[in-house]
Amino acid sequence: MRASELLGYPPEARVLLINCDDFGMSTGINAAVVAAIEDGVAASCSLMVPCPGAADAMRRLRQRPHLPFGVHLTLVCEMPETRWGPVAGRARVPSLLEESGELFAPSAEGRAALLGQARIEEVEVEFRAQIDAVARAGLEPAHLDFHCLADGGRADVLELTIALAGEYGLAARVWLDDGRRAMRARGLPVVDHDFLDSYALDLDGKFERYLRLLRELPAGLTEWAVHPGPGDDHARAVDPGWRVRRTDYEFLVSPAAQEVLTAEGIVVIGYPELRRIWRQVRSGSG
Repeated sequence: MRASELLGYPPEARVLLINCDDFGMSTGINAAVVAAIEDGVAASCSLMVPCPGAADAMRRLRQRPHLPFGVHLTLVCEMPETRWGPVAGRARVPSLLEESGELFAPSAEGRAALLGQARIEEVEVEFRAQIDAVARAGLEPAHLDFHCLADGGRADVLELTIALAGEYGLAARVWLDDGRRAMRARGLPVVDHDFLDSYALDLDGKFERYLRLLRELPAGLTEWAVHPGPGDDHARAVDPGWRVRRTDYEFLVSPAAQEVLTAEGIVVIGYPELRRIWRQVRSGSG
């Protein structure tokens, strides 16, 4: 059975989860994410708790209790001009840090080094610190996912995260083949089709590519992780990925995006729908 059917949709339904990653990275990205959901076609977002814009993001969430969000579990930092560190404090999670005492960069080399030395008990300390910071702010997330680490990058990190999702009553983003098989064996809905990370799309012709992907969307549940941002002078100065973010934003708030979704009869959802089923299955009532 497809995940979309577990969510209550008919077999022929084309269901698209559009989630904005990197909420909290900066105030400019925060504004773009909110607009992409409230004025565009996105349906939920993921909050980066360690980042400089996290306090602003949480303020926006308190002002908008209708806005669905999850925790974008963060163990890396790609912004050399605006460094952030572990929420738990460096002394508690030394295996997550470079020799300089900073978080690793999300390059292939940086991820490999991090995953090669990270102690799972320290990963848990940091993940709990990020989730608990959201709870202390009076906010209730719907899901957990990972920043720059597909399914956590290691099997034990993914299993830890699934356990935390169960403890906190949340869903989790799982999209690699091994993880999807494991979740399906537990009766938990995960994407039926290839996961799309907007950073993987070419900038040339990107708008039309998005429209074509919508028209070709198969029946079942598909997820797009998008990264809207302002592309303003500040973003251009500090964010190497500002073009990705600006082109995502332009698509998400465009009339064309909504027109194609409507014409194609595509149902757009956020993570609260998955959270409902994850909780039912884990409570034994699913």
